[in-house]
This record gives sequence, C-alpha cells and structure tokens, in this order.
Amino acid sequence: MASETNPHEEMWRGLLTDPQSPIHQDRVKFRLMPGSPRCKTCLFPLRGSGIKGLSRKWGREPSRMNPNFCNLCEEFVRTHPGGAEIDLSLLFADVRGSTTMAEQMKPTDFTALMNRFFASGCEQLIDSDALIDKFVGDEVIGLFIPAMLAEHPRAAIRAARKLLAATGHANPDGPWLPIGVGVHSGTAFVGSVGDGLVADFTAMGDAVNVTARLASQADPGELLVTEEAWARGGDDDWATETRQLKLKGRDAPIDVRVLRLDNAAA
Repeated sequence: MASETNPHEEMWRGLLTDPQSPIHQDRVKFRLMPGSPRCKTCLFPLRGSGIKGLSRKWGREPSRMNPNFCNLCEEFVRTHPGGAEIDLSLLFADVRGSTTMAEQMKPTDFTALMNRFFASGCEQLIDSDALIDKFVGDEVIGLFIPAMLAEHPRAAIRAARKLLAATGHANPDGPWLPIGVGVHSGTAFVGSVGDGLVADFTAMGDAVNVTARLASQADPGELLVTEEAWARGGDDDWATETRQLKLKGRDAPIDVRVLRLDNAAA
C-alpha cells in the first residue's frame, strides 16, 4: 500500500519494474523515430525533421517547462510526485581532467568537445535501453531499470564498454576524450523529485552515491564495477583485476573489478 507521504508509490513501482509498463511501450515506439534530442523518459524526439507531424499524431511536443521532457512526460512527472525503491543498475561516466582542459581551451572549443561527449553518451545509453538521468557538468548518468531490462547489471556493464569504445579508448593514438566509468547495482529511490512547479525524474540514495564515487576514482579508460554488479552481469570474455577502494563516507573499503578495453577479448 502506498504511504500517505508517497501516494503514487505503487504506480511508480509498476512503471519502473513491469516490462509491460507504458514507459517501456512508449520507448519501444519512439526510439525508432529520427530526431535529437529526445525526451529523457519516453524518447519522443524533441527536434528533427517531421516533428510537427509526429506532434500532431501523438499529442506530444517539447515541454515549455523543462527542455529534457516532452509535454506529456513533464506533466506526469510534475503531477505525480514520489517514486519507489527499486533494484536497478547505474552508470556514471566522468570526464577526467576537464578542469585543466577548460583552462587550456577556448570556451567555444571546450563546449563543442563536451557536447560531442554528451551526444555520444546519449547515443550509447539509448541504444542500451538506459534512462538518461542527467548531464551534470562533465558527467553522464544512466539508469538501467527492470521495466526495460531484466538483466540490467549486464546491460550497464556492456553500455560502459561501448561508451569507452565510442570515446576512442581502444584507439592506438588514444581517446579523443579521456573518461572514467563506474557501474553499480543496488537499491535506490527512483521517481519524481521537485517542488511541484518544476520536477525532475531521477534516482537518489546510497547506490547512486557509490556509483558517482566509483566514476570519480576511475583512471582514464577504466571501468570500475562493484562486485554486486559484476556477480550479476559480468562478461566472461573480459579479463579483470580486483581492487579495494576507500570511498568517501564509508568506513569499510569496497571490492571492485577494474576493466579496460585492452583486456577485453577481441
């Protein structure tokens, strides 16, 4: 039963965990339509050729309140505050040395480089059926939820591998942008947060914090995966090393797998 402080809890749980949920069905339909950027929840294209015709057919258009959503998803998130604690996997990809890059590059050049990273990250996450939580500074965040992916730990690890490849970490001459990636599986609160006027769809909790700190400690070209995620979705063709990390805010170190593209099977 939903609590008085979270009256939409059961509805959110169904949306996030049921493979037949409307959010999954919408994403299956709309991901095939051309256009970019897309609504962060349903994947309806917010710009692109033919957008007016698509808007008339589906009753969707870019939200005037939040540029990350279509009008229908923005209204839903804003009018259905709350969420549910669910098991999911998370991916954080962090640009290494972005402060130094910004100091050494023209602002327009640095902006173009980061936009290329965000576009690449968006493409890889959408192709991997992740929900794009947000772009924060020099970081891309993806949520892999049960409604879209029964084997979400495996999907998150493979998406991280694709993102490392897309940023050139398998190239002999090095990447066009150095990134570190963290992947973790656990329980988090997922749903709508905000003040009722402007709301956002996001995840919160210890699992989110762990994943963020993994990405911040990953060296360029490294993927750090917690044992919780690796045990549930590790790729047998990817050789790993183990490492213990002391994360800020945690008394005991955690065990992680350290992966790089150069120790993946061809």
